[in-house]
Amino acid sequence: MTVRKSGVAGSFYPNSPEEIKKIFEEALQKERENIKTELKDKNIIGGVSPHAGYVYCVREAVHLFEILREKGEKYDTVVIVNPNHTGYGEAVSVDSNKAWETPFGSIEVDTEFGDELSFPVEPMAQRFEHSGEVMLPYLYYFIKKGFKILPICMMRQDLKTAKNIAEKIKNASEKLNRKILILISSDFTHFHSSEEGAKLDSYAIESLLKMDSSEFQDRVLEKDISICGMGPIMVLLEYSKMILKKPKLEILKRGHSGEVYPSDEVVDYVSLLVYEE
Repeated sequence: MTVRKSGVAGSFYPNSPEEIKKIFEEALQKERENIKTELKDKNIIGGVSPHAGYVYCVREAVHLFEILREKGEKYDTVVIVNPNHTGYGEAVSVDSNKAWETPFGSIEVDTEFGDELSFPVEPMAQRFEHSGEVMLPYLYYFIKKGFKILPICMMRQDLKTAKNIAEKIKNASEKLNRKILILISSDFTHFHSSEEGAKLDSYAIESLLKMDSSEFQDRVLEKDISICGMGPIMVLLEYSKMILKKPKLEILKRGHSGEVYPSDEVVDYVSLLVYEE
């Protein structure tokens, strides 16, 4: 069985399970009173989590994952849609490995689900890509065991492609009768002042709150907003609109890297939840 080896354990996150648990528990201790755990009672479709090094973005990420833990849902498959930062691989692809390694142990890939999508199945898009991998320790720690993953790497990021991915996920999950969670990996603005980054993000987020992918794409392109997972975020919006009568997106937590290491140029992090209103 081919297993994708961890590429950024020891850099983006610790390679020790105990150290990872310590980071999560310390973040939860600091953030717990502000986590919207009441949302656990909603019909949750998925969410958006940052993918930076844990030291920078764990405070935002735990808002999403603690709600999922409190909900206690048992998923068959977590569909991870992440951007392509490296330029390797196809425009859209499913990873060809049978499992992904984490410091906690390996997580199996739902290859049957992946085959149903009819996208290229290959290893290169994810081999040196961090944005999908960093989601796995969160999943292993916070989500009920027994799930498989389906990592989809998205280099071509436009609304047409996002709609196509969303429709294929919907059709495959219905055909295979999978209980799925859609997990989107994305940071928000990169290397602006904290004030300018927040302003740009707010401009884009206005469209997300309206569940308007077309306007979201237009605004990101208009202002050249460096949201690296623009396409994956649109996959979540479009999928939600396909399966829900009243989908709603909620902001869980916003922050930036300058809150950890002060700098004139920061990266912004936003955790989001999508559920049925």
